[in-house]
Amino acid sequence: MPITTSQPTPKINKCGRRWIQAELESKVHRGQWIDPTDKTTVGEYARHYARTRPHGESTAARVESMIRNHVEGTALGSRRLGAVRPSEAQAWVTDRVQVLAPSTVRLLVAFMRGAYAAAVADRLVAESPFARVTLPRDEAERIVPLTVAQVRKLAAAMPERYRAMVVAQAGLGLRISELLALRVQDVDFLRRTARVEHQISRATRERIAPKTALSRRTIPLPDVVSTALAEHLRKYAPAVDGLIFHTSSGRPYPHAFYGTKVFGRAVTKSKLPVGTTSHSLRHYYASVLLAAGESVVAVAERLGHEDAKLVLTTYGHLLPDSEERTRRAVDDAWNAVSEATAEPSTAQGPPR
Repeated sequence: MPITTSQPTPKINKCGRRWIQAELESKVHRGQWIDPTDKTTVGEYARHYARTRPHGESTAARVESMIRNHVEGTALGSRRLGAVRPSEAQAWVTDRVQVLAPSTVRLLVAFMRGAYAAAVADRLVAESPFARVTLPRDEAERIVPLTVAQVRKLAAAMPERYRAMVVAQAGLGLRISELLALRVQDVDFLRRTARVEHQISRATRERIAPKTALSRRTIPLPDVVSTALAEHLRKYAPAVDGLIFHTSSGRPYPHAFYGTKVFGRAVTKSKLPVGTTSHSLRHYYASVLLAAGESVVAVAERLGHEDAKLVLTTYGHLLPDSEERTRRAVDDAWNAVSEATAEPSTAQGPPR
């Protein structure tokens, strides 16, 4: 007689069937019933979830890339949403660690956790398999902001038509999209302020609203920026709409053209650290303000950030030449205590 490992399907008596029916009806009544026949895949639901989120243009592009390359581009994407086990979710995370930086993996997992939380709310799954996955340690290398000398060197390495763009971004802390949208009417040379009213879309090169409500802001205009902009406008007339930095046809520069070709070549020419981008000038601006004693809240306002804590964690780096200030601060504190506790020269002998 052949040996078989299959087990006969257990018979359920009438009482058991009634209990199961009652349990199903109870779950339906409580809104806890999950349809076990739903065939929605992880990739399909990830796209549905992304479409429902109020993402800005750049975030939407990043999420689209994540879904296409790291969800749909893996075995997880074709799995049925409700069939993914926690061990599968962990294996997927471990696999992504091999090809992505730890910080990117964390963003990817945060997105998947959000998607599964929505799926739970939609009654498509009972619980999220990503709830307890182990994430890689994010030991990002400490960012050292550029020095004034390096920013000057970078500006000097730029073609003359783009030189003021480096000074303006470093002196105002603008995002590249805000820099490309700067107009003459946004700069008040008399009151020494610059106003961020728009940004340039990376996809369409059209003028659009700033990234967030707080991104629309007024920034103090330093003399170095005022001088650079005035000199630039003397040599290169603004576009019809007032755009300061523009192509020969009066259109905004494409992000990739300025950020990669023009800026990237100047970084190489000036021998700045590998990885220096236009965003490094924002790091520089924030770090200068923090080193000068500006409050985190004030720096967040200048940068157009909604979260002041994010400024502290992202931009709170010491400038490379701050060592002497640290030494002097400690020495001054010790010297002050020593002077306050020093005994007078006419001190009497020890007490009897």
